[in-house]
Amino acid sequence: MSLPTTGGRGTAAAEVTGPAGRYCQADADLFPVDPAAPAIKLRVALPAGWNGKALMFGGGGYNGTIPDVTANVPFGPADRPVPLARGYATFASDSGHQQNPAAPPSLDGSFGANDEALVNFAAGDALKKTRDASLFLIRHAYGTKPAEVYFAGGSTGGREALNVAQRWPAAFDGVISAYPAWNNLAEILDLGYLTQVLSRPGAFPGPDKQKLVYDSVVKACDGLDGVVDGIVSNPGGCHFDPRALRCPAGADTGPACLSDPQIGSVVAMSTPFRWPYRVASGETQYPGFPFLSGADMRTPFLGFGTTAPANPMPVTSGYGMQYWDQWVKYFLTRDPGQNSLEIDPRRPGKWLDRINLLSTIEDRNNADLRPFARAGGKLILMHGAADELVSPYSTSDYYERVRAVAGPRATDAFLRYYVVPGANHANFGTPALAAGWDSLTALERWVESGRAPGNQVVTDLTHARTRPLCEYPGWPRYRGGDPGSASSFACTR
Repeated sequence: MSLPTTGGRGTAAAEVTGPAGRYCQADADLFPVDPAAPAIKLRVALPAGWNGKALMFGGGGYNGTIPDVTANVPFGPADRPVPLARGYATFASDSGHQQNPAAPPSLDGSFGANDEALVNFAAGDALKKTRDASLFLIRHAYGTKPAEVYFAGGSTGGREALNVAQRWPAAFDGVISAYPAWNNLAEILDLGYLTQVLSRPGAFPGPDKQKLVYDSVVKACDGLDGVVDGIVSNPGGCHFDPRALRCPAGADTGPACLSDPQIGSVVAMSTPFRWPYRVASGETQYPGFPFLSGADMRTPFLGFGTTAPANPMPVTSGYGMQYWDQWVKYFLTRDPGQNSLEIDPRRPGKWLDRINLLSTIEDRNNADLRPFARAGGKLILMHGAADELVSPYSTSDYYERVRAVAGPRATDAFLRYYVVPGANHANFGTPALAAGWDSLTALERWVESGRAPGNQVVTDLTHARTRPLCEYPGWPRYRGGDPGSASSFACTR
């Protein structure tokens, strides 16, 4: 069943020839029910050599722009054509609002002041509306509907991938969900707490100290997988105590050590955050980030930032701190002048009722994927073990919830989950391992031929090496031979 709009209109169409081949690009607006809400802007790419299939891309951050329909899937391979070049009709939307060009990319939350725009984004209503309108355009162009429809997204797009599998189990035949921010409000509460911690006097560890922690963790834990290669492949066995880096008397004496307040900040980032009240979604905590077991701290923008949070929030603060600031201003208080440092997620006071309401919208993802499985859907779930923006521990928690609901055997029949050692959030910056894997072909074979993924290999796109892609909770242990070859490793638990 389609969700309500007040119609739509095509806004542009053009024939394009580029690296992804020759295709027709069609843009359209879907009109809101609330006249004050923005339209959903969508784009469909219709290849001249259509393969009879379609793929929808998810967004990132607060969305607000149409994802590149000529792009690859998250953690996609460098040696295979992108989906559009493979003949897929691809499509995506801005999720129902438009980014302010003056704001940092994907960090404009001002649309949250409108209820319909908020639900389109946070609850995922725009996903179904975009899917239905795009398939209408595809049928009109080719005279038939796609044989298979897939979805691929990472971060916010990863949450959207899980959302479509849960809410509309028959809408997509296969889904790729990478580093999904699935429990969005739970993470936001943790980010709000960390924003307060990092804003305390003397508590912010600058980029030099972030690198110090990263280098120290890697030095302590790199060899736990049997080879020293710059990758912590066994993060579960890595336990680094930041007090080993303590400055004399706990005072800040320079970049070669951490003060006591800075140690407290690193520990806070790496520790589960639990709030002392009930929220309607039932979530009780966010598991923290793996900074003390190999998270990539060399990309400060996605982690701590390069400067401490403040009011107004600096664009040089961490991505998560800016995300929190926008959420407080436009989702929670709906007051653009609100100082987000004044909102304590441990003691929200008068804002608790609003947090409860938002939890039912932003954390409505549930772990019951049995309807998706019954519809024949297949799900590939993956996360980088060194992710500094969305915790891989959170995705592992989601996976365990799915297994608890469906049962291990039933889960294995429709879901594969991989944690990629050394990979960070979206291969941002210079990760220890820039992951490249042809997950789309693996998903196609599973959906279309019944061949479940097995013995998969991930390529490091920057270091000319490969590793086995181990099903969670497995990780690659070196057993001898060329350390640059996946065949020299074996998945172990």
